[in-house]
Amino acid sequence: MNHPSQLTSGRHCHGLSSSSLFVRIGLFPYNKSTFSLPCKRKFSCRKPIRASAAPSSDPLLVKAARGEHVRRPPAWMMRQAGRYMAVYRKLAEKHPSFRERSETTDLIVEISLQPWKAFRPDGVIIFSDILTPLPAFGVPFDIEEVRGPVIHSPIRTEDGLKGLHSINLEKLDFVGESLRILRQEVGEEAAILGFVGAPWTIATYIVEGGTTRTYTVIKRMCHTAPHLLKTLLSHLTEAIAEYIVFQVNSGAHCIQIFDSWGGQLPPSMWETWSKPYIKQIVDVVKAKCPETPLVLYINGNGGLLERMKEAGVDVVGLDWTVDMADGRKRLGSGISVQGNVDPAYLFSPLPTVTEEIQRVVESAGPRGHILNLGHGVLVGTPEEAVAHFFEVARSLNFDTFFTDQAAEAPTLVA
Repeated sequence: MNHPSQLTSGRHCHGLSSSSLFVRIGLFPYNKSTFSLPCKRKFSCRKPIRASAAPSSDPLLVKAARGEHVRRPPAWMMRQAGRYMAVYRKLAEKHPSFRERSETTDLIVEISLQPWKAFRPDGVIIFSDILTPLPAFGVPFDIEEVRGPVIHSPIRTEDGLKGLHSINLEKLDFVGESLRILRQEVGEEAAILGFVGAPWTIATYIVEGGTTRTYTVIKRMCHTAPHLLKTLLSHLTEAIAEYIVFQVNSGAHCIQIFDSWGGQLPPSMWETWSKPYIKQIVDVVKAKCPETPLVLYINGNGGLLERMKEAGVDVVGLDWTVDMADGRKRLGSGISVQGNVDPAYLFSPLPTVTEEIQRVVESAGPRGHILNLGHGVLVGTPEEAVAHFFEVARSLNFDTFFTDQAAEAPTLVA
């Protein structure tokens, strides 16, 4: 697929190296003679060209993320492109390598658009992976059939840090081109969603050497080599911030930050080892792309909601273990929420799915809510249930829904 892009991007180097940035904000003591990273170029965000500059041209999801008035809850699903779809499985048979599927522009676009063509969600997320940018800043990885992602040279020493360098976004042109094509294909009918992994989550793979169930190596490093880990996290922070701006410049309306393994930390440790770095990313992106909503999702985030809000994002994604009404109460009205239907509900009878969607929407309220699952779509999920999920979302109308719900509420008689 070769589609001429009608989007432009602004790229301006401010000459700020990763080392000087984090010494300046005091996240870690820095010895220039020990470790230095070259600066290549920095990206500023320029608002993509649209058919109309009026606020009404923004997709429904973007408006909800900003807390603006919308007629119904916008809906999309994490992992909405994937193995539960027959069309994806057929494509994967022809292209069995995940790296090929997620790093080839034509395949990225085709896979990203599969759920859009089938279900018309309000968000179209690029088919990619949180580890995709790693080779662009010096961390090669493989994906093995059984073990999943594998980093053969995990970073656990000062010498390991020497292989890191500033992110080379030219190596990620397939991401930028895919976003530009998706933006052109979908137009303003739905929001194009980009995403990144949070520094802590990315660091778990780099330090552990792949996936883990215990996180013992990196958790030990928090106490035995804190300077080493802070240096790694700081480098990841700058790279991820640049990668977000790159995605926005390429056409993404909204960015989700996945701190997938942040929930593996006790809240006090998340406060030290994850939140400051996410906040730095948010601050950089907000300075360059102030109109781009940022979503933060953590799996197992019930103990972290208030801390997540303090990171400065626009939307907090709730997993399915958090009651939506309780989450709303804890977070307050000044921030939007996303979620949080249990993915397992999609294996239930369709009327049950409808009732759960209505319960979640009622609990979230009519403002600042993006309907989603509380985690990704599960393998084996019936496509009929996914279609029904989006049909129910489109059928809702806030003007009548909350009036009807109030009328149906039981009246207490003294």
